[in-house]
Amino acid sequence: MLAEAVKAFAPTSRPKNQEFINTVESASKIVQPDTPVNDPFSIVSQEMSTLAKNIGSLLGSGHPTLNKVALYYFQSEGKHVRPLIVLLLSKALSEIPVDQRDRGSRDESDSVSAKPMLGEGVDDPLSPLSILNEVNPNIVLNPLSRPMSALPTESNGILPKQRRLAEIVEMIHTASLLHDDVIDNSASRRNQPSGNIAFGNKMAILAGDFLLGRASVAIARLRNAEVIELLSTTIANLVEGEFMQLKNTAVDTTTQANRASFEYYIHKTYLKTASLMSKSCRAAAVLSGARDPVVEAAYVYGRNLGLCFQIVDDMLDYTVTDAELGKPAGADLKLGLATAPVLYAWEQFPELGNMIRRKFESPGDVELAREYVRQANGVEKTRELAVQYANDALKQLEILPPSDALEALKKITMAVLNRKK
Repeated sequence: MLAEAVKAFAPTSRPKNQEFINTVESASKIVQPDTPVNDPFSIVSQEMSTLAKNIGSLLGSGHPTLNKVALYYFQSEGKHVRPLIVLLLSKALSEIPVDQRDRGSRDESDSVSAKPMLGEGVDDPLSPLSILNEVNPNIVLNPLSRPMSALPTESNGILPKQRRLAEIVEMIHTASLLHDDVIDNSASRRNQPSGNIAFGNKMAILAGDFLLGRASVAIARLRNAEVIELLSTTIANLVEGEFMQLKNTAVDTTTQANRASFEYYIHKTYLKTASLMSKSCRAAAVLSGARDPVVEAAYVYGRNLGLCFQIVDDMLDYTVTDAELGKPAGADLKLGLATAPVLYAWEQFPELGNMIRRKFESPGDVELAREYVRQANGVEKTRELAVQYANDALKQLEILPPSDALEALKKITMAVLNRKK
């Protein structure tokens, strides 16, 4: 079972704005695992709690309203799957003997034996602060200009740059949620009003942009060209995937269109969900210094897990209630989206092709499409597809040496497959 790891993030160095302080402190509790031995969260619980504080410090702004909106989704009980996976994978990678982690990408300043070098840490700027902030750097206006507490060179086998990677991934993901809710005009998320409802579309979009800006600075300070390229590409992928979703699907003629639409759906799913998981897993392996076969396996693991995650999400849209899902259920058809259950039903009911083309906008389309999905066992077939991706993800883990972290990754994979929300 996935732990509800972090409700919000408290900064290590607090700005004076009392509203910001109250917002962060009231949301900084960590939910402890129920089963300390078997719960995957327990293996990296210390890192998750430190991660929470670090994200809080990265998000602070001199503008109290911007702080409030940017921190809004971090106050609710999210799954936090992505940083948890990055940390567990990083821990599992640390079990590979050091002499087999000689790919050349591991930053020696991160290692236990190396002495920290001034100006080379994950919190050290690459440009003068006066240029970055266009203010006197001695005036503390944002967290990028104030000193942070020193990170240990290595903790629990996880490198500082891998820990920062986990933080960056969660920031990018949260920014995408703020933007997605505006695009979809969502009313709720995680059992509370969505950001666009609570603050309006403009503020939600600006907060998402702010998160991406903060994440981009943190990405650059990793000082690893390959990792910078990987993470920057994920941001572009999220936009590409959203554009593909606006078009919805590739449709032409019945049989060929169905096949092409399924390929379109999988690619869109990769861009919107699996890209961030796959490239962050690859980045964790690159930072570990692991050799190419391990780096590639980490990428494929994240890709398959990400596809499984979204396919399960698309299936749950047909099987659970609003309260169980934490957001409006049955929303995909209402938004005109043809996901796996409908595409499977289309194989049996060709008339669905016209409904997909018009994005289920005619009266009765949504109800009829759901009935076709039921008759064609679309949900069951979607479940089988998710199982296939989960199994493919598990196969990639065989390259890693045995460890508690490896077993935790297997549990996470099955938890993603069997989740109910």
